[in-house]
Amino acid sequence: QVQLVESGGGLVQPGGSLRLSCTASGSLFSIISKGWYRQAPGKERELVATMSRDGTNYPDSVKGRFTISTDNKNMVYLQMNSLKPEDTAVYYCNAESGPSGMQYWGKGTLVTVSS
Repeated sequence: QVQLVESGGGLVQPGGSLRLSCTASGSLFSIISKGWYRQAPGKERELVATMSRDGTNYPDSVKGRFTISTDNKNMVYLQMNSLKPEDTAVYYCNAESGPSGMQYWGKGTLVTVSS
């Protein structure tokens, strides 16, 4: 089992920056990838960033603005720059355990981009 807790969300003006943190605990040795997803009101959950042995992956909507990183221990970060109102969403930390492919999720942290 893996437990994930997000923090760092809040209200930020357009063009601003925010860094989200995810604290992982439990069977960390089993994790093969980590990532961030988001879900805006009325929309489906979507990928924001992932990190695995194969490298990092970002959708075009955030590429060049968002950066995923880890401390190689139990923390996963999402640095978000040049934020736009359309980035407003609940952001979820995700971890995939191998080889079962089990997905773990945090409860989410709300990011609101508004003036």
